[in-house]
Amino acid sequence: MLVVGLTGGICSGKSTVAGLFGKLGAMVIDADRIAHELQAPGRPVFEAIVQAFGGEVVGKDGRIDRKRLGAMVFADPQARARLEEIMHPAIIAECERRIQQAAAHGAAVCLLDAALLIESGRHGRFDAIILVEASEPIRLDRLMAQRRLSREEAMQRIRSQMPWEEKRRHAHFVIENGGLLEETERQVGAVWEQLKVRSS
Repeated sequence: MLVVGLTGGICSGKSTVAGLFGKLGAMVIDADRIAHELQAPGRPVFEAIVQAFGGEVVGKDGRIDRKRLGAMVFADPQARARLEEIMHPAIIAECERRIQQAAAHGAAVCLLDAALLIESGRHGRFDAIILVEASEPIRLDRLMAQRRLSREEAMQRIRSQMPWEEKRRHAHFVIENGGLLEETERQVGAVWEQLKVRSS
């Protein structure tokens, strides 16, 4: 089984691209969805976050208020590092469990969609890395619209991530996702054909 990492900057459109690969036949694992699951009330990660950041990160519904927690960690590099120390080992362990499940089910290509794939130092574990890119103005507009952030909050999140030039150095494939969906689909199709050859 070919194990592929899909990554990109915040609001570059990774989820859209992951969905397109899923339609073509890839077994897709979403690291952000796993993070949500791990943060559910009663889970060890939930307890660790509340202990580290206080009860104010719990919303009225009893769940982690991701917007409030995000405001804390993106404003403070030490707080962000503390959150990553809690989240990364748990996410990595669960992702690995699901990759093994995909192999057991006979998947030819397993694709892990993860924003911090390169930053976490895990990129060497994959047979190929796909980087999804969109220009900063496009990502800024998407971030403000989708997450209802101020321009300053959105820029803070974009600036906190590894520059795309550095991510490109680790990528085997780059998909530009700043234009029409049809163009993104064309690029995904071309990469998929190469992945199929590698996995055969």
